[in-house]
Amino acid sequence: MAALNWFLGIVVDRQDMSLAGLDPDAMSVSSKVGGIVFGLYFALCGVVALLVALRDRAPAGFGRILLISVAVVHGLLAAFAWGLVGPGAFFSLVVVLGLVVLLLMTYDRLEAPSEGNPEQGTGKDEGPGPIAPAAPNPS
Repeated sequence: MAALNWFLGIVVDRQDMSLAGLDPDAMSVSSKVGGIVFGLYFALCGVVALLVALRDRAPAGFGRILLISVAVVHGLLAAFAWGLVGPGAFFSLVVVLGLVVLLLMTYDRLEAPSEGNPEQGTGKDEGPGPIAPAAPNPS
């Protein structure tokens, strides 16, 4: 995506094209800046995915939001790619979308208790426990 935006910025600059009276230099620079921003965004998403794999823990906070947003972006890019580029680009984007969703869903489970008996858990959030039978009435 970054290379495509950079290439489009070069094409607009060399052709001296204008769209609805916009300045060609402004269009060229904005396309290149958009390419840099998208490239950094996807690189940051890759770093978050790498950290999730290295730590073997679910992404939390900003990392989770970033991965959800990149999944949405890949879904939209895949939808546009089918019509504009063809099925090859569509399927490659869908594969990446599937991998991001798999990354998000694989770690979306409850962690096993770290202390105590794994059958009974840690005792937190389990309620009052079993009720003892009533003692016989001495009367």
